[in-house]
Amino acid sequence: MAAQKKTRNSIFWPVSLSLVLQIGLGLFFGHAYDQRIYMATGYLVGTGQNPYIPQDLVSVFHNSAFQGMTSVGYPPPWPLVTGLVYFLTYRLFPNFLLYNLALKLPILAANIALAFLVKDNLEKMGASPQACRRAWIFMLFNPFILVVTSAWGQFDSIVALLALLAILFLAENRRIVSAVLLALAIAFKPTALPLLLAAFLFLFGCRWRKLLAYFGILFLSLIVFCVGPFWVFHWDASIILHHWNAQVSVGGGMSFMTFLELVISSYQLPGLWWLLGLLWAPALVLSALRLPGGGKDLPDLLLKSAVMILIFFLFRTWLSEPNLILILPILVILASTGKLDQRLLTAFWIVPLIFSLFNTSLTQLLFPSLPDLMNRLLSETTVLRVIRLALRILLVIPWLWLEGTIILRLWRQNPLPSEIWDWLATKVRLRKAMPS
Repeated sequence: MAAQKKTRNSIFWPVSLSLVLQIGLGLFFGHAYDQRIYMATGYLVGTGQNPYIPQDLVSVFHNSAFQGMTSVGYPPPWPLVTGLVYFLTYRLFPNFLLYNLALKLPILAANIALAFLVKDNLEKMGASPQACRRAWIFMLFNPFILVVTSAWGQFDSIVALLALLAILFLAENRRIVSAVLLALAIAFKPTALPLLLAAFLFLFGCRWRKLLAYFGILFLSLIVFCVGPFWVFHWDASIILHHWNAQVSVGGGMSFMTFLELVISSYQLPGLWWLLGLLWAPALVLSALRLPGGGKDLPDLLLKSAVMILIFFLFRTWLSEPNLILILPILVILASTGKLDQRLLTAFWIVPLIFSLFNTSLTQLLFPSLPDLMNRLLSETTVLRVIRLALRILLVIPWLWLEGTIILRLWRQNPLPSEIWDWLATKVRLRKAMPS
């Protein structure tokens, strides 16, 4: 009995402390750009309107910041979540800070679930109890995770949770559930797209019928999640179709295009430069062709997933700090099982946390509770704009090196030849050998 009570306490108190910390951050903080859009999106969906058509909502929230806004830039699942949150909270209790917190409750739940999911799977993979607990505590209290989810309000931990579940179910040959979860992760945020190739590489070599069935279910689910709500709620999709390349026509953040804001004072890629926004696509395909083969187990799938996501991030023209939450649980598992240097894992979250300071992201978190102080601090940083952007560029250089280093380290975990490359080479040799 005493041992059971001690075990319960060792779980209860860390989870409780993490929740209290996250609730405090979630109540008083929120990103001035993102959280404002999510609040507006929740109102529009909750009142039966189209969330993809921006409106002036100053009279709704009694806040001058809700004018001249853009609309939400993500597929319907997250707007639907915000609409449900609005309907159950702000519609009944119109308190600005409580609504700010309520929008983050699904994110907080995903953070806790991710911590337990990482711990449970490390136990299944045979990691030591000490390694499992360290990884669990890391996921509960890591400053970077708490800042970009609980404080910022970005929902990347939901995407990470769905993606990691999809990976785990695929490794257990529960393909239907995996396909649906991966489709839902992509529908929440398309940053999970590289996992399509990781799944293909993992399934390559099995019967083509199973491969086609997996991706058939996945793409059907994507249509349901992304297109279905437009049909059900009669939302006009013309504005999305008109700006179809919006996700690939910007440059900056922690990407190799971070210099763009300093050079042209804009995030928009000029002219045909937006084609650079598609650079990740051939990079992923070429990497998939050459990625080493290996066993059909969970560690192999995690390695492939991590490499694909990192290559995607490395070749994108836009990379925001919260996007990194998608891969962080996977890197924690790999580091806890000795497949990644702990120092690289530490650098992976410390560098973007420092970057967020030079990116004014941390300052913008004051939006819900101290907007006047936020505006004053932002105006002061304008004076040092050139210096701030130059320091940001200098920070991205080692960041790109760090990404490349982790890719190479993980790539070398399995030195076997590429299965797909060998298969293509065999087909070519057979075709050449055929009589003309």
